[in-house]
Amino acid sequence: MTDNNKAGAFIYGQSRYRDGYDHNGDGFTEVAQLKTQTIGARAFFRTSDDSKLTLEYHNTHEYRRGGDQLDLQPHQALIAEQADHNIHSGEATFDLWFRGRGDHLSVFAATQNTRRKSYYGSDKDPDAYGRTSDLVVVAGTQWTHPMKRFLFMPAELVAGLEYSYNKLHDVSIGYDHDVLQNVNIYSGYLQNEWRDEKWGFLIGARVDKHSLIDNPIVSPRVNIRFNPSSNYNFRASYSTGFRSPQAYDEDFHVAIVGGERVVTVLAPGLKQESSQSVSLSADLYHRFGNVQTNLLIEGFFTDLRDVFALRQLEGTDANGNTVLERYNGSGARVMGLNLEAKAFFSSHFDIQGGVTLQRSRYKKAEQWSDDPAVPAEKRMFRTPDVYGYITATYKPIRNLSIAFSGTYTGSMLVQHMEGSGTPVDKTIKSPQFFDAGIKVSYEIKVFNTCCIEPSIGITNLFNSYQDDFDSGYLRDSGYIYGPSTPRSLTASVKVHL
Repeated sequence: MTDNNKAGAFIYGQSRYRDGYDHNGDGFTEVAQLKTQTIGARAFFRTSDDSKLTLEYHNTHEYRRGGDQLDLQPHQALIAEQADHNIHSGEATFDLWFRGRGDHLSVFAATQNTRRKSYYGSDKDPDAYGRTSDLVVVAGTQWTHPMKRFLFMPAELVAGLEYSYNKLHDVSIGYDHDVLQNVNIYSGYLQNEWRDEKWGFLIGARVDKHSLIDNPIVSPRVNIRFNPSSNYNFRASYSTGFRSPQAYDEDFHVAIVGGERVVTVLAPGLKQESSQSVSLSADLYHRFGNVQTNLLIEGFFTDLRDVFALRQLEGTDANGNTVLERYNGSGARVMGLNLEAKAFFSSHFDIQGGVTLQRSRYKKAEQWSDDPAVPAEKRMFRTPDVYGYITATYKPIRNLSIAFSGTYTGSMLVQHMEGSGTPVDKTIKSPQFFDAGIKVSYEIKVFNTCCIEPSIGITNLFNSYQDDFDSGYLRDSGYIYGPSTPRSLTASVKVHL
């Protein structure tokens, strides 16, 4: 940063390597090999006393490889899932303040270009190579206008326009697969918030015109806040949203089940998924001597219409692939209660945790398998009814930090498709998991201009890990649940100026 604070820059980089992990010793990985490098920079320039230009760029190269014989080319292995991503992202924002810094105008543009080379095949298939390009461009502007009084209370008006473009192109020459999708979204939003120390009222709406949806979609939003004192904060909110029926990059991730490729397609006439959400919350603060505490209690309810669901189609496509179809289900309801608590004992020690009790159910049971003997399910897959977290940080001395974290995942339903692990499609009820970790970090000052922070830690401390993986190349590669890695030792070095 310059001496007059007119300009500054931040440069960062990261490199990560993880070898493939075979949990059950069958020669096939449960955790993919991973190589990632990221480099980026962020800079700002104060073009005047009332304006600022911010620029950011970063590049990520990520390579993942799973299956067997990772040292060979993918088509020389019995089963291989490999993806090589090269991602370039950039963003520019210009901020302008005027009217005595009361009004604020922001103009922004951002882009991300992803190139992916992939292989998803089995039994030494030479035709399973593919490539994907995914270009996203977003640009817009936002104006914020504070008012000392509007109708009955001080208020702030926010208005904005936004444009989004997405070009997704996926090619697999060996399977005569070539998909090109262009999506344009034009959006505008307007909201006004009245607020003082005790009350807050927000009302607003967003309008989106999606190129794959015939009519514009209006999404209103309402929020009410009440603070009877500084120790109590009550909120009630209502909002709507939608998810478009377009193909996403993850749709072109080809899974391997029973040695066969499985692709995802969109059902004809697939409509957008829409939602209406209501939430009520109470945020409570209290000091017990020198200990500052906070308790959040929140109830939520979401009604989903035309919810996206997957079902397996009979037979295979023209290239011999098993086909999963994304279609509009009858709808679903998600409701629950969230509890979070925090306690700050001192600058040396703090702890926080939370638990969520949730119920996620389709309105009508959905048939997910083409086997009529497999029962339909109302409960959403991979959505536990109970989950939670806990974190604690202890700093016994100034430069030493000891952090503990834990994540609890309750039992959930998981699809297990026909393959080496089961002769028929079936629904599995997973066990519960507690994924805990500990990390110790120490800051070392160098010449008062640089700081080196080495750290060492253990993830999944109690080795809470799935123990029923499929074996061999006829496995269902999607039958993976619970913590992503077993007990692992981690080490890193962070350098910053």
